[in-house]
Amino acid sequence: MFFPIAAAALVAGGSAIAQPGNARPLVAEQSPFLGEWQLDLTRMPDTYGPPPKRVIFTFKDVGAGQWRTEVDITAPDDSVRHMAAQYRRDGKAVPGEGDTSEADSVAVNAPAPNVLVMSLSKNKALGSVRIYAISADGKEMTESATNVDNTGAPFVRNFHFKRVR
Repeated sequence: MFFPIAAAALVAGGSAIAQPGNARPLVAEQSPFLGEWQLDLTRMPDTYGPPPKRVIFTFKDVGAGQWRTEVDITAPDDSVRHMAAQYRRDGKAVPGEGDTSEADSVAVNAPAPNVLVMSLSKNKALGSVRIYAISADGKEMTESATNVDNTGAPFVRNFHFKRVR
């Protein structure tokens, strides 16, 4: 299960910000993560192995300071793994939903409006750490996935997503 999330509480939450001398509040900008993202299969890391047929990430603001991230991974045989989580961007663990073969809980933090840090665990052990960053133009999201290989050596792989909506 993997998820992206970002934005400071005022920015991501869509709260109003009052301005001095102005009786009307201004609405904060929407987080650049919100929306749907598709993996760019032409830029897969060489060390990944056989690529999936399609990967879609969807980030939603579900209100009350919470986000929901849904991930659908379509395999070459057209089977789909669906993962999801609903969380606050406060770094506290929440259970995952759907396919838990990779992770059964996630914690998400947003240190900057265009950056999301996600820690995934399985059976109460660290599974991987994912860092998501949105490009300056808001059209690309990069996922940096960290883990260790079967020899215990750490690695980082970058995955590139294009905004669908």
